[in-house]
Amino acid sequence: MADQKIGEAATPRLEDLQHWTWVMGRMQQMMMEHGLDMMQAAGGKPGSAALPAPFDPTPAIRATAGFWADTMKLWQRFLDPARAEPATEPPEQAGDRRFKAPQWREDPVFDFIRQSYFLIADHLVKGVDAIEGVDPRQKEQIRFATRGFIDAMSPTNFPATNPLVLEKAIETKGESLLKGLQNMLADLSKGQMTQAAPGAFELGRNIAITPGKVVKRTPLYELIHYAPTTKQVGRIPLVIFPPWINRFYILDLTPEKSFVRWAVDQGLSVFVVSWKSADASMKDVVWDDYVERGQIDAIDTVRELLDVPAVHAIGYCVAGTTLAATLALLTARGQADKVASATFFTAQVDFTRAGDLNLFVDDDQMALIQSLSPDGFLDGRYMAATFNLLRGRDLIWNYVANNYLMGADYAPFDLLHWNSDVTNLPSRWHQSYLADLYRDNKLATPGAIRVAGTPIDLRCVKTPAYVQAGREDHIAPAESVWKITDHFAGPLRFVLAGSGHIAGVVNPPAAGKYQYWTHEGTAPSLADFIAGATETKGSWWPDWRRWLTEIDAEAVPARGARMPGKGRLKAIEDAPGLYVRTR
Repeated sequence: MADQKIGEAATPRLEDLQHWTWVMGRMQQMMMEHGLDMMQAAGGKPGSAALPAPFDPTPAIRATAGFWADTMKLWQRFLDPARAEPATEPPEQAGDRRFKAPQWREDPVFDFIRQSYFLIADHLVKGVDAIEGVDPRQKEQIRFATRGFIDAMSPTNFPATNPLVLEKAIETKGESLLKGLQNMLADLSKGQMTQAAPGAFELGRNIAITPGKVVKRTPLYELIHYAPTTKQVGRIPLVIFPPWINRFYILDLTPEKSFVRWAVDQGLSVFVVSWKSADASMKDVVWDDYVERGQIDAIDTVRELLDVPAVHAIGYCVAGTTLAATLALLTARGQADKVASATFFTAQVDFTRAGDLNLFVDDDQMALIQSLSPDGFLDGRYMAATFNLLRGRDLIWNYVANNYLMGADYAPFDLLHWNSDVTNLPSRWHQSYLADLYRDNKLATPGAIRVAGTPIDLRCVKTPAYVQAGREDHIAPAESVWKITDHFAGPLRFVLAGSGHIAGVVNPPAAGKYQYWTHEGTAPSLADFIAGATETKGSWWPDWRRWLTEIDAEAVPARGARMPGKGRLKAIEDAPGLYVRTR
């Protein structure tokens, strides 16, 4: 019995197919009725767009007719396969990893469930597209919610409609269900979904182990100076600003993945800022603080420590956005030469094409964030859940199916361990960042934002810049990152990397994964860049190192203040420091 496949030799009964078709039709009807109700309600609210007069029901009728036509084809394929029109699966369905197991096609019952799900999903999205008379932004919100609903309602997420779950339960005599329930209850108790094997990684033991010292600690950040591994190091040091919405060690994971270790081995004097996870003491921290007390303070600290006029700076994600403001502020003060070059990892400065995150900055969302921050800081689990929602299929429902329903053990994956290691955010900063940048796009408007009382203008920035974007980035879409090229006035190299927001950045040369694209000429748009781009297999890191060498190739002996703790700033403790361990 344990070896028998669920549904083996089963044939779908006519009454079963009729019932499920009725269910599908009723779902479609309910969704369309709900959409019409929303539009009617919107027409009665002040400031809302009323329904067109007269309202044209043609798109809705067409969508309903298309649904029933496709449903009849599905019926016929299962009731009379010999006379039915052959099924053709779009590539996205054929390659859907949720249904890769052969049971989803070999068993007629589960094959019908799978195809029914895809049919419903396709027509739910078409139903949203058919809605007329609503604000485009509201329509995008409905589309995003619909896709989230579709992912949530996948038959892979329910025991009775997932053949693998049923087989595993029979094979283990129910032990898999008990293990899955245990996993789920443990996550509920801590208020966060587990994504990697607990206890598999430990800071300073097998992740974030590049040798270095904390040489400065402020109420906002720690400065880590890494020990050189070469006899000579670049004259201009490198200061890395990771995003404070995550832990810094995304750039110092296991040794074979560590950008920090690789940069040290390339002969660079490397410093990293480790931001403090917000607590009640940071309730008044705003964006100006991350510019002045954070980035500029760290830049000046490294310059004075090593007695150099300038640094190379890297800003990742939100820290890259802030680095752009830092450069504009330094330029306005006549101090632009403090930064010899600026590198941006998946960073945005113009948010007109910022993707799905723009859907989370309306008044209701802002009020929710305020309510979740009674002590002046936002619990990092909220932001983690938001980012997980952007890729719910991979970062939520994948774990529901595997770890809750199947009772599978969690994988020891360093990147997912980092992804779950959340940080808290200062509420005032978070609110203003969402409102001023995502909602109002002020950074892209000259003089619209003031930092420390000074109006800033990105068009004045002439610092040489290296801009990296991820082709599949869902947090900072490549098209949005590209818009940096519309604002900076200095020499700029744009590189489009394979993969997304994390894997597109953390891609060491030794891994031999992905690729990147470069374009040596001018390109007025990202589409033109891609059309004329040259593809190179592997990591873009060596390309960045060559670019940096072209700016300054001078080297100095790795001694004295170039050794952590041997200069005017004495070692406080070993890397990775205190702040990254603070929860």
